[in-house]
Amino acid sequence: MPTFTINGMTASVPDGTMILEAARQIGIEIPHYCYHPKLSIAGNCRMCLVEVEKFPKLQISCNTVVTEGMVVRTDTEKVRKAVTGVLELMLIHHPIDCPICDQAGECGLQNYYMKFGLHKSRYALEEKVHKKKVQDIGGQIVLDAERCILCSRCVRFLREVTGTCEMEFFSRSDHSEISIFPGRPLNNNYTGNLADICPVGALTNKDFRFKCRVWFLKSADSICPGCANGCNVMADFKGDILYRFRPRRNDAVNRTWLCDAGRLEYKKANDYRLLTPVIREAGQAIAAAWDAALFTTALRLREAIEAHGPESVAVIASPQSSNEELFLVRKLAAEVVRTPYLGFSSLTPGRRLEDDFLIKADKNPNSQGARLLGITEEGFVRTVKAISEGRIRALLVFGSGLADFSDGETVALLSRVPFVAQVATNEGALSRAAHAVLPSASFAERGGTFTNFAGRVQRFQPGFPPRGKAKNDIEVIAGLANQLGAGWKFAGEESVFRALAETARPFSGMSYESIGDLGREARDGGPPSGGR
Repeated sequence: MPTFTINGMTASVPDGTMILEAARQIGIEIPHYCYHPKLSIAGNCRMCLVEVEKFPKLQISCNTVVTEGMVVRTDTEKVRKAVTGVLELMLIHHPIDCPICDQAGECGLQNYYMKFGLHKSRYALEEKVHKKKVQDIGGQIVLDAERCILCSRCVRFLREVTGTCEMEFFSRSDHSEISIFPGRPLNNNYTGNLADICPVGALTNKDFRFKCRVWFLKSADSICPGCANGCNVMADFKGDILYRFRPRRNDAVNRTWLCDAGRLEYKKANDYRLLTPVIREAGQAIAAAWDAALFTTALRLREAIEAHGPESVAVIASPQSSNEELFLVRKLAAEVVRTPYLGFSSLTPGRRLEDDFLIKADKNPNSQGARLLGITEEGFVRTVKAISEGRIRALLVFGSGLADFSDGETVALLSRVPFVAQVATNEGALSRAAHAVLPSASFAERGGTFTNFAGRVQRFQPGFPPRGKAKNDIEVIAGLANQLGAGWKFAGEESVFRALAETARPFSGMSYESIGDLGREARDGGPPSGGR
């Protein structure tokens, strides 16, 4: 752990740490473009120059190792003059089209110009070298070669992370540019990361282009609901509309990357939403107040239990639900309804894409959480068998709990059940066939925890209140249970998680504080006591 001094501050860092990374760890910003913590060091932008005592020349901090007793200055006039000169060189042929650039507001070139530059260009606009603009190069990416500062992050990402090598440098001198090889557009499942790592507006995301200026957006720490990997993301929103996912660093889960399919999962919070409780009578869907919808659902469940026993009621859980919600679903089924039929399915037809990096075949964020809480896929098979045999008189389904069935199969199966209630976020064949639809908040509108395929329990935070008349699932489940006489007094997801940690062995000893920002591994030890 060498000890060094930077701008008068003394600190110790692990052996082998570069000056730039050491400065970042203690809160000192050194401007840079080509450096990225998850890519090899190129050292070609020269923006990270610093003054090191006893060194005759300025050093690039991204590739200079901290040594014992080293004294570094980042704020001298010599450093500032050098960095300003490098910045001017990068701007000589830049089109300066910030007002129409989608990167405006989070552009490294723009930010550092305001901090170090503020100079007038020595080149007239017509004298600048012009290159191709708005090129669709495949995947989720649009390339504007004029804005590129040749930092090589994109080239290194495609060489070192995806191994697909679709981009390279072409031409020489001030005509040098990055581009794809002729006839070889981007062809991998991680193209969106190129827009994330581009420090300027050269590589932008097709889906987000011109949708919203970034300074209008707010962010919430979340978890991608697209598969069992549980990639950490920032969910960017304005009002009650999500606009994009960006990867959030977690070296144990997704490093700093996100797959292209996961980036588009945000749309589930916006599109085809269920926003009003519905009761269907004589084939006619009628909007209902929440009290009426909960009362009707609880009444039909009670009537089935009283007439045919608890075994005439079934509950299908969803691996899209949080640990807290699944805990209450299990508690509702086992203690309130006392049904033997409880299960979930992790299958999703037609979406089995997987790889050895981030993408998992299970397209649900919390299948492992359901299993650890004693909700099984075998229980789902038994439940479907009981439904097909006409033994279920009332069915409560969470999310798209029958997602592995086609629309026609779903309708045919549900036609055998006199009463079906669904608690869900999005429209589908099930919501169109259900007798009661209780709209639930999306992942962006509620908080809780997911357990990924490796057993890591991770928190996701709400960004904004539920849209329309949708409610948090915890509120819906507790409302149903209390209509059935349970007397639950849970107040929010944290109170539910405390109860979960007290009774579910894999989560024993956990709290939201101990989970933190990066998650915590669940313990081995099987399902909760009495689990089905």
